[in-house]
Amino acid sequence: MGVTDTLSRGRERVGVPVGTLLVGLFAAVLAVDLVLKLLGVDAGMLGGTLGFERFLSNIWTGLVIGMVLGLGGIGLSMTYSILNFANFAHGDLLSVGGFTGWGVAYVVAGLGAVPVGELILVRAAGDATPGQIGAHVLTTPGALFAGLLVAALATGLLSVGLDRVVYKPMRDRSGIALLIASVGVALALRYLVVFFYGSRNRGVTASVEGSSVDLFGLLTVSAHQLAAVLAAAVLMAAMHFLLQRTKLGTAMRAMADNKDLALVTGIPTERIVTATWFIGGGMAGAAGYLTVMYQGAIAFDFGWQLLLLIFAAVILGGIGSIYGAISGGLIIGLVFALSTVWIPADFNEAAAFAVMILALLFRPQGLFSGVTTA
Repeated sequence: MGVTDTLSRGRERVGVPVGTLLVGLFAAVLAVDLVLKLLGVDAGMLGGTLGFERFLSNIWTGLVIGMVLGLGGIGLSMTYSILNFANFAHGDLLSVGGFTGWGVAYVVAGLGAVPVGELILVRAAGDATPGQIGAHVLTTPGALFAGLLVAALATGLLSVGLDRVVYKPMRDRSGIALLIASVGVALALRYLVVFFYGSRNRGVTASVEGSSVDLFGLLTVSAHQLAAVLAAAVLMAAMHFLLQRTKLGTAMRAMADNKDLALVTGIPTERIVTATWFIGGGMAGAAGYLTVMYQGAIAFDFGWQLLLLIFAAVILGGIGSIYGAISGGLIIGLVFALSTVWIPADFNEAAAFAVMILALLFRPQGLFSGVTTA
């Protein structure tokens, strides 16, 4: 009797697919190995030890990344659940939000020190440095808050404009046509960013002495990381309130459920579509702005580079569900950060995508299957 026959008979007896058993066994091995590493025991093939401080640092890094991915995934899930197409321009909305928001933050923080034209293009002109401009959450909190608001508003309005010009005339066509159009929009946005802001990667946040925050004596984190997590949490809570406690949220959930029935019952569907684009785009812009905040640097294509991770988070959580997007983002973020315990950091994206592939194989409907915008 071969191994395959043995596994098949085992599956028949326990009622669990072989693939699920193997994935569960692999996860159990990693969990045991992680515990051994934390206890300082060399575990043979997966040997080596792991300090508790490094473990907490990885968890925190995964939380920061996951919160931003979840925030970015909200808009993607909203547009999919109501308009039923995957928007590949969503990643470049993060880039637009990052540049517009930080341009405003620079103007507010450095007004008078550097020419406004340079500040709004997120450049430290002449001999001025980001530190001299003072773009830091502890020294110029008002500037950074203004930048966050502008990032959300600018990308929200841009999303509505793109819908009017590109997507609305194509709304009755197939999803493939809309998807290809969104790829074209993504390329157009990316190179408009290059045209206005340049292609040079640059640091944007100031370095302030003593700006680290001690969390309960267990972990030291940067103020910008903490601010990004808190801001993302507030925006997620606001989205929950909007969807569950307002008429607009009720109408959006009805649209996600059955667009034709929503139209028959008198819901102004076109207004709901506009609101969906505005809110989804705003969440993307805020996610892009917060990404730059915790990373401390900005590049013209950073949103495009994040898009696949956002898709992974949305697919893992269940595309169409904002709660699935948030949960999927947190899982992808934690896998991204914790995978470096076993593999080099250059391969942590591969680990995140591996989790997405496993989800597609064993639970293609996602963790929050059947839960759409609600």
